[in-house]
Amino acid sequence: MKVVVIGGGAAGMMAAITSASNGAEVVLLEKNEKLGKKLYITGKGRCNLTNDSDFESFQNNIVSNAKFLTSALRYFDSKSCERYFESLGLPLKIERGNRVFPESDKSSDVIKVLQKELVRRNVDVRLNERVIEISEMHVVTQSGKYEYDNVIIATGGVSYPATGSTGDGYIFAKKIGHEIIKPVPALCGIKVNNCEGANKSIAYKNLPKLQGLSLKNVSVSVWENKENGKKLFSEFGEMLFTANGISGPVVLTLSSFINRIDVKSLKIVIDLKPALSDKQLDERLLRDIAEQKNKQLKNSLNSLLPNSLISPIIVLSGIPQEKPLNSITKAERKILINLLKRFTLIPDGLEDISSAIVTSGGINVKEINPKTMQSKINPKFFFCGEVLDVDALTGGFNLQIAFSTAVLAGKFATKGGIEE
Repeated sequence: MKVVVIGGGAAGMMAAITSASNGAEVVLLEKNEKLGKKLYITGKGRCNLTNDSDFESFQNNIVSNAKFLTSALRYFDSKSCERYFESLGLPLKIERGNRVFPESDKSSDVIKVLQKELVRRNVDVRLNERVIEISEMHVVTQSGKYEYDNVIIATGGVSYPATGSTGDGYIFAKKIGHEIIKPVPALCGIKVNNCEGANKSIAYKNLPKLQGLSLKNVSVSVWENKENGKKLFSEFGEMLFTANGISGPVVLTLSSFINRIDVKSLKIVIDLKPALSDKQLDERLLRDIAEQKNKQLKNSLNSLLPNSLISPIIVLSGIPQEKPLNSITKAERKILINLLKRFTLIPDGLEDISSAIVTSGGINVKEINPKTMQSKINPKFFFCGEVLDVDALTGGFNLQIAFSTAVLAGKFATKGGIEE
């Protein structure tokens, strides 16, 4: 059985190894000058390989098409993945949130053990080979033709295009009749247009500088931006203000839930003091006023807020910064409390898909056999990894999906798609 794997990332390497270990003659075509370019930068260069959680917890972290992935994740789960890499001589460690990393904290070590296994399995790795066309008999590149019985497409999505993820797989899939669900960014920052204050709106770019400010233990919610609008999603944890808006763990998660909604029709509400009710916060303010009654407002909120957030909050409140604390009225306290509990941002869209951690969207999974990763349209084609319309939250889930779908694709491409 001759199998050609297109794409030398995490999914492509795993699919090639699996296919070769099942007895196929495998050629792996990678258009970059080296394998695993996106894998190299994963987890800030540390490579969060998988997540050591049970099946139900894992499924709860999948955003798109969790049911489709059931067979793949049961066949090659996170424990299987951990055992596999350890069998290749890669020591692993488990960190906060069940995240699994190589003990060395080097993604290059992950790539090295996979490359070594490709050699051991006699996979014919061809670098700098961009696929131009796939005919009925051959995969055609700029420098030659490769005969195949089956083809595995593992070309990734369109995030981080510098690593080679430029949507090639969508083109190949479309040509054989597959539907492509529109690719959108996932796990990305959210751009902010305006901030809502006391009866006024101020452009985010005109607020005193927030860029670089990191907040912990805040609650961030997404609401419909209309009268009596519903709360859609909410997350608790860390976030970061950027030049264009917001990012950080909580925001990345929320971006994956709102990326198929018109983001401009939403509002983002940040509770800066989620442990305190409005009443408790008012009592706290009254105590601060009693203790610092001769201070100006701008010099008196540092026990409640980070320094760089004080000026933006006061600007949004409309209260003069030099106003003495002892002359702050009940109505003004209410304005301040509302801002601390409901700091409202009006988004201007998501950050560009090229900078997203993963792509949401891709090949419609209804057209793929979930037990084999074989195309239901053309049985000679198998798909795995990010080229499919599957994505998950951060924490090693997306790489595990890549490995799990790749193992199925590699196994069944060798068997011609015949299930056991």
